[in-house]
Amino acid sequence: MNGVYLVDAFLSVLSQFRIMDIIDIVVVAFVLYKLLQFIQETRAEQLVKGLVIILVMTKISEWLGLFTIHWILQNTMTLGMIALIIVFQPELRRALEYLGRGKFLSKSFAEIDKDIAHEITAQIIKAVTYFTKHNIGALIIIERETAVGDVIETGTKLNAEISGELLINIFNTGAPLHDGAVIVRGKTILAAGCVLPLSENKNLSKELGTRHRAGIGITENSDAVALIVSEETGAISISIDGKLSRFLDVKSVERILLNIYLSKTKEKSGIISSVKKLWRQKNEH
Repeated sequence: MNGVYLVDAFLSVLSQFRIMDIIDIVVVAFVLYKLLQFIQETRAEQLVKGLVIILVMTKISEWLGLFTIHWILQNTMTLGMIALIIVFQPELRRALEYLGRGKFLSKSFAEIDKDIAHEITAQIIKAVTYFTKHNIGALIIIERETAVGDVIETGTKLNAEISGELLINIFNTGAPLHDGAVIVRGKTILAAGCVLPLSENKNLSKELGTRHRAGIGITENSDAVALIVSEETGAISISIDGKLSRFLDVKSVERILLNIYLSKTKEKSGIISSVKKLWRQKNEH
């Protein structure tokens, strides 16, 4: 009898399900999945775990009738929501920027064609090859969809076409702007001598100096790519999304840069090809 009752109850609930309910559940599940994916391996992940524990303890204290503990936990949760906004400020900023990048692409990066991408990469590689041979420290920031105008304001504006020779002159030891970062947007060097936010990641190796921490810091707060050359060893590193890849050779750097620049071109070409295919199918019918 119990089995029949459960089946009837399940069928009754199922019969009241609408298409919009299914869509609602799928959207919520997708948003939660993306949220968990976004905070994975960040400090936010640990804070979320702590929040879940407090929520569970609050519910358990309510069920057991532990009124004092329940009152304390409930009020802690109320204040905790305000604290979370403050603590999660960097993650919230990144999430909003990520959402914005999903719909609005900046022309400076998205519309670079294949020939220009190869030329930009060649100029950067020319400079990096010189830096690594002569142990000259360098920090080159390649802006993507997220604008870094606030960082540009901290340096000296150049608005000059990118060239290996110009990059070498900027970072040569003793040059006025060699200590800061260069900001590149498309095929233009926007500014030099820029001050970047340092990474707050406490798990970084103690071997990393200010230049590397600054390169990681800008990629934690934006989708920019940081190309770093160590002054002490001449080693080349690249930071993307707060992750640092060290001891790269010049060929690897060239390949990474081309993949970054050409990814949008390939994506755009794929969309155009799909549109043309649909157009041909429509005309054939």
